[in-house]
Amino acid sequence: MNEIRDAFHFEWHGNLLVVAAKGNVESMPWDLIPSAAEVILQPTLRLAVPMVIFDLAEVNYFGSAFLQLLLRCHTLVKTRGGELVLASLSDRAAELLQITALDTLWAIYSTRDEALEALAD
Repeated sequence: MNEIRDAFHFEWHGNLLVVAAKGNVESMPWDLIPSAAEVILQPTLRLAVPMVIFDLAEVNYFGSAFLQLLLRCHTLVKTRGGELVLASLSDRAAELLQITALDTLWAIYSTRDEALEALAD
């Protein structure tokens, strides 16, 4: 569980949760994905409509395990009427999302501040 908590930093901006992923998420093992999604979204359970920003500024690249984590979190947030967006993607991460067509699933913002402004409206 510490490995999961060490891979993310959580910040609240009102009722909006920012999940800042650290570079070590690039090597997150498959078997941690379900637990990681629960740990990440646990703080949003008190919200009627969860709003989550994944800030990926410290992540250069990620693979299928992290994509699975994003998809799992997306599904959990959407089933509760919320929104999950991505911010601060590296060129490599943006290219991966484009190749997999997942760039059409999430709103993607250049910076955390842009995402905060968009979700605050």
